[in-house]
Amino acid sequence: QVQLVESGGGLVQAGGSLRLSCSASERTFSTLGVGWFRQAPGKEREFVSTITWSGDKTYYGDSVKGRFTISRDNAKNTVYLQMNSLKPEDTAVYYCAAALTGIVRNPAEYDYWGQGTQVTVSS
Repeated sequence: QVQLVESGGGLVQAGGSLRLSCSASERTFSTLGVGWFRQAPGKEREFVSTITWSGDKTYYGDSVKGRFTISRDNAKNTVYLQMNSLKPEDTAVYYCAAALTGIVRNPAEYDYWGQGTQVTVSS
């Protein structure tokens, strides 16, 4: 079992930046693909980004490409999501998840989930 904890959410004005962190205490976390998803009220969970266990490959959803950057520090057992040029439509609860199968976009293929962190972007 891997327990994930997100942090870094908050309230920011449009055009601002936030950095989310996803941490785990289990060493196996460094061997797992990790993804970020978000869910706004009344909407389905949306793929944001994912990264391989080594960090050598990353993928982004079309709505965040060029604005968000995913990275990881396996020595710290942490994955980051740097969010720049934030827009009001980025407002959502952001979840990190880990997958035994590696780098995937489908949330159904993730094995472990955090509790989420709220990001609110004001206009």
